[in-house]
Amino acid sequence: MTDRLSQRHIALFWGPLAATWLMMAVEPPFLAALIARHPDATFNLAAYGVAYAFAILTEAPIIMLMSAANALVTDGHHYRRLRSFARFLNGGATALILLILVPPVFHLVMVRIIALPAEVAHLTYGALWLLVPWPGAIGYRRFHQGVLIHVGKTRLVAYGTVIRVVVMGGTAILAYLFLPIPGAWVGALGLSAGVVTESAAVRIMANATVHDLLVRADADPSPGSVISYREIISFYYPLVLTSLIGLAVQPMATFFLGRSAYPVESLAVFPVVQALSFAFRAPGMAYQDTVIAMMGERHRHLPELGRFTLTLGLALSACLSLVAFTPLVHVWFRQISGLTPQLAALAVVPVRVLAPLPGLTVLLSLQRGILVTVRRTRPITVATAIEVAGIAVTFVTLGWGVGMVGATAAFLAFVVGRFGANVFLTYRCRGAVAATAASTPAVA
Repeated sequence: MTDRLSQRHIALFWGPLAATWLMMAVEPPFLAALIARHPDATFNLAAYGVAYAFAILTEAPIIMLMSAANALVTDGHHYRRLRSFARFLNGGATALILLILVPPVFHLVMVRIIALPAEVAHLTYGALWLLVPWPGAIGYRRFHQGVLIHVGKTRLVAYGTVIRVVVMGGTAILAYLFLPIPGAWVGALGLSAGVVTESAAVRIMANATVHDLLVRADADPSPGSVISYREIISFYYPLVLTSLIGLAVQPMATFFLGRSAYPVESLAVFPVVQALSFAFRAPGMAYQDTVIAMMGERHRHLPELGRFTLTLGLALSACLSLVAFTPLVHVWFRQISGLTPQLAALAVVPVRVLAPLPGLTVLLSLQRGILVTVRRTRPITVATAIEVAGIAVTFVTLGWGVGMVGATAAFLAFVVGRFGANVFLTYRCRGAVAATAASTPAVA
């Protein structure tokens, strides 16, 4: 008998996760809009973009903990083992952001390598100090979110993000109104307050699930086939490399933009355009954990998930195009984001070249999910390396070689790099699916 997933069933599981990512997508444009209304908006937007890029970079060791917990935490023994592993990673991620803040290291990276103007570097330093709690809190909540997703409690994940967005927004507004601090610091303070609160809320909401896992484990003290740390590392380190390589895109883009045509202006519009595109990429990024949780043994539900991928990808790219190629783009950048007429005009072309990216992101989530379910994580790392290499080559060619405006060259490079990763993973996913089918016992 064939057990099929309906498109409605997939949508109901994915919906709360998509809402979670969409609510997170509200953060950057909201904060950018506040920062744009501060004095010295251009310098503060640039500093916030740089600080946020490096905060995201420090997430590299822990960003995949949600997918790892989703795939590996099948009982209490595995929960304890992966929890210890997650604690180690969270400590390392926090140490990484503190290392960046050591004055000689900060000066080397921000001033000598990236060549930030002095005003931007000063603002970036203060913003990064406010973001010190960010990586550890992100890792803690992503681990417990993965546990909740594995048992189908995706609504609780969304509830946690509601709390995060409310606290982030409230903190940023209060800081904007009552604290005499630069706009970049307002943004960083709001981000940290929101994610720390969310991590605590998610842990509380996961209490019942964790208790059930541990009670069953204590009732059966024999570890049986508990995953070893060696196996966890073998599964996880390609994902860490994937995150490290992928998250390096933001600092790399900052380096390129600082030496491109219209450097300060490009740095200023970069986080604003990135925030808008993220709103349409976010639902596709949420889809990866849906694929992992719903694929079933031997890729049983791949056809249904594939159909959902096509529908979702086309819809998201169409929605971004609707904004980018209509007067809505001017409303967004001028009235909502608060950019000056010059910066708003500079942002239009970059957002238009990003139109295919949401669809390519949904496809990437399906491809990664296929490989994670069979624990073939190394091709994911290779694909990310291909993507980053494509971004670098395209930007150097267009931004430095042709002299294209830095922001336009950067976002066009993002599309080219993502397309290269999709092409590579298409080949590897076909191999994984074929190998799974070949290993399936014949049915009499």
